[in-house]
Amino acid sequence: MTTHSDNTVAIACQHPGLLARARQLAEVFRLPLAEGAGAEFRYRLMVTDQRLELHQTGKGAPGPIFVDFMAGAAQYRRKHGGGRDQAVAKAVGLRGKNLPSVLDATAGLGGDSFVLACLGCQVQMVERSPVIFALLEDGIKRAMGDKEIGPLIRRRLKLTLGDSHKLLQTLPKKVPEVIYLDPMYPHREKNALAKKEMRTLRAIVGDDQDAQALFRAALACGAKRVVVKRPRLAPALDDQEPDLVLPGKSSRFDVYFP
Repeated sequence: MTTHSDNTVAIACQHPGLLARARQLAEVFRLPLAEGAGAEFRYRLMVTDQRLELHQTGKGAPGPIFVDFMAGAAQYRRKHGGGRDQAVAKAVGLRGKNLPSVLDATAGLGGDSFVLACLGCQVQMVERSPVIFALLEDGIKRAMGDKEIGPLIRRRLKLTLGDSHKLLQTLPKKVPEVIYLDPMYPHREKNALAKKEMRTLRAIVGDDQDAQALFRAALACGAKRVVVKRPRLAPALDDQEPDLVLPGKSSRFDVYFP
């Protein structure tokens, strides 16, 4: 994956009272600070009174992107998504008393990891883009303060900023039971929000050009199964046929038993 650390993204704040927080984030994630309008930057990671948001600048720019596990799609999936009957739950082997530990090596905005944690799995998320990591970290911190899902988030969701390829090559003896991969690919959902999110994420992090290498590292790390999320009609990753396929409407889960 090619991440953009040039003038594509800058930290900004909604009003002067949030400038100290914006400066802190700029230092932590080594991003420039746009103290003015920041028009020279294509994207702004905006500190607001409510949350951290990713804004695109320019005429006709879509609305902000942020992580919210307490409302919207995340809340709907938690309450009405189908529970353990969801394809992602079946793909990781969640059944009966079997609650596998999962390493989500391509965390993104954390949607699938959140679902698995809600269903009982211990999930370690890894994200290497500082911008996406910052959004996800902010969403997790806010969710921790929620009375309903806060305890769940604290117990079952962990987040790391880093390169999953390197991490998989240096795992300790206790390897997660499941390695979950969702490499970046062009989404074609009709849902406008999904299109907006995916277009923006692709612009920020680039293509997963090392997806095959990450997949091979996952197969070699000693996990019981590797799950790869793919477009429904796409070829198998690295042209390696899966041991099990769980199809969905627009995507599928290819399952491998190394």
